[in-house]
Amino acid sequence: MKTSYKTIASLLLAVSAAPALANWSVNVGAISVAPKDSSGHLNVVETVAGLPANSTEVSVNTNTQLGITIDYQLNKNWTLELIAATPFSHDLKVKGSAIDGLALGSTKHLPPTLLAQYHFDLGDSRFDPFVGLGLNYTNFFQEDVSGELVSTLQALEVTDANDKVELKLKDSWGLAMQAGVNMKLADNWSAHLMLSKMDIDTTGRVLVNNTTIQSVDVSIDPYVWMIGARYSF
Repeated sequence: MKTSYKTIASLLLAVSAAPALANWSVNVGAISVAPKDSSGHLNVVETVAGLPANSTEVSVNTNTQLGITIDYQLNKNWTLELIAATPFSHDLKVKGSAIDGLALGSTKHLPPTLLAQYHFDLGDSRFDPFVGLGLNYTNFFQEDVSGELVSTLQALEVTDANDKVELKLKDSWGLAMQAGVNMKLADNWSAHLMLSKMDIDTTGRVLVNNTTIQSVDVSIDPYVWMIGARYSF
């Protein structure tokens, strides 16, 4: 993985050193994060609740927000793009066994992503397909444990009413791949369509009185799509 990061960093540096055209574009529209999640098992919960071993996982729901991407065209074929958005909100639930659907909590995250894009010259200025490769950083914040989890832990006599229960998620670095197209509508305006695959891995922890009682690795690895309007200047 370190080699992959070095390769992407070298690509971004090489592209940024290319002769610039000083052309900027801003894309604004709906952007959606659709997790293709997988995770480890909630082994502590399984043991305490008397569930079969390895019968539970963590699921993460889809969320759509306002997306803003900024493009800087370096030359005819190469562009740097920064993807940003208003904070995404996700619910975390148990998947599998008798407690399927149990709410664990919720979180917000910001996943700024920097990509080097290659734009294909098809001889038609109205149609601008591209592919991209880059790095993603995901910052998790406002992690909240659910009341349903708190009451379940109390019912299982893991905690009592005076205990402090928290949820924590570790920030993530990962690779990002992208494909899309810009379709020209007028002199400065285009329609923008984009699909990305992002590598987002985190470790979730449930803490009671600042002590971790359950830790699980979660691979969110979402597809991220965006549809919007593009203005070039």
